[in-house]
Amino acid sequence: MKGLLHGIDVSNWQGAVNWAGHADNGIAFAFAKATEGDGWTDRYFAQNWHGMRESWIVCGAYHFGRPKGDPAEHARHFLQTIRAAGGLRRGDLVALDLESNDGLKPEKVADYARRWCHHVERLGGVRPFVYTYQWFADAGNCAGLGEYPLWIASPARARGEPIVPSPWRRWTIHQYSNSPLDRNVFRGSRHELTRLGFDPR
Repeated sequence: MKGLLHGIDVSNWQGAVNWAGHADNGIAFAFAKATEGDGWTDRYFAQNWHGMRESWIVCGAYHFGRPKGDPAEHARHFLQTIRAAGGLRRGDLVALDLESNDGLKPEKVADYARRWCHHVERLGGVRPFVYTYQWFADAGNCAGLGEYPLWIASPARARGEPIVPSPWRRWTIHQYSNSPLDRNVFRGSRHELTRLGFDPR
């Protein structure tokens, strides 16, 4: 059994984050919210991006998906926000937070997600993780996303033992707790995690 690498995820709700303190407490990777929709930017994102980098924490950025919008515009806004904060370096991670259907049918939500991931992969040169819940995936909102690494929110399950919904066969990151902070694990080493991230080649 591989060891578990520990991580957290944050957004503007956490305010200023003590990244050095988290690093000292064994946090190896983190995701910070960058954008939502086509125009909203998390006001703490740049600060968090620099803080993770300076504390030698594997940097991750996520976009909160709004399926009623244009996935291409949303992807461009997300990548521009990362560039403005210093850009991607080798091993950096990106993710789509897919938990809202905006009142659309599952096939429309899944189409938005596939197109967003495709644009980020093509324009940013990095394959996104997909963050979602079992019930959301089971409803059909994640159809066609099985090729992307699964970041599964499953706080009711023991750490490292989430239920994996279709279309995935395995989990990559498990968010096992969301109080008082969102906590995650990756089964593997730091090197194995960064291999899933940005590669300038």
